Amino acid sequence: MFSRQQLISQIRQKKSFLCIGLDTDPEKIPLFLNDFPNPVMEFNRRIIDATHDLCIAYKPNTAFYESYGAKGWQNLIDTCNYIPNDVFKIADAKRGDLGNTGQMYAKAFFDQQTAGMSFDAVTVAPYMGADSVIPFLQYKNKWVILLALTSNDSHEDFQLMENTAGALYEQVLQKSQNWGTDEQLMFVVGATRGEAFLTIRKHAPKHFLLVPGVGVQGGSLADVCKYGMNTDCGLIVNSSRAIIYASNGKDFAEAARVEALKIQQEMETELFKTGFLK
Repeated sequence: MFSRQQLISQIRQKKSFLCIGLDTDPEKIPLFLNDFPNPVMEFNRRIIDATHDLCIAYKPNTAFYESYGAKGWQNLIDTCNYIPNDVFKIADAKRGDLGNTGQMYAKAFFDQQTAGMSFDAVTVAPYMGADSVIPFLQYKNKWVILLALTSNDSHEDFQLMENTAGALYEQVLQKSQNWGTDEQLMFVVGATRGEAFLTIRKHAPKHFLLVPGVGVQGGSLADVCKYGMNTDCGLIVNSSRAIIYASNGKDFAEAARVEALKIQQEMETELFKTGFLK
């Protein structure tokens, strides 16, 4: 369980709205970790131990685990269970399918008894409409993070297509609010979208936004805060590679902490600027 109020409380306590993406690639982690029985879990454990007081969320991208079969899936389970309970756990799975299939996807990420792990949130693609989203929303005290306006180059292929009701991503924002409240529904908005956050906030003034793309992908934290922050902060800003791969030596966890601390301090400044922190 992770309520909206708990999320806000963590932001106040840690003076941070940082999410760290655990996109752990065995080919990129320090070579010395190969001497351990499970290099991926050793890497994840050390990153989490070094940074959990600076971030409010961790976000494993499930593809980095699924691609290694049963062992990778077990690493995802173990990573989820290792993350402290006071830190928001996001499965970046980008699922979205109908009926029983959607229910099984939801169970895979939310049902501790069945699946062995219980994430607080999962990213979902809305292209198939309400039928592909509602199975996730049926889980009490869990969150759906719906893809809205992403940061990839080809986002405009569909997301910016317009009709009399506005751009497609605007219609996603509007329609989806008939399915769930701001206590259970968030939206993915890429940091590289800049002033588009003004339009996002016009349609979703209270919802939390998961924002990838700060750092290596070129997004500006200052712009995200200027255009996207609301009275509850309303932002969870993700950074992955810039933090977890800050060093490829034995000091990788310490280097990750240094980078996370830099971002946390920038976030603290922004939170004071807006009056969220006093």
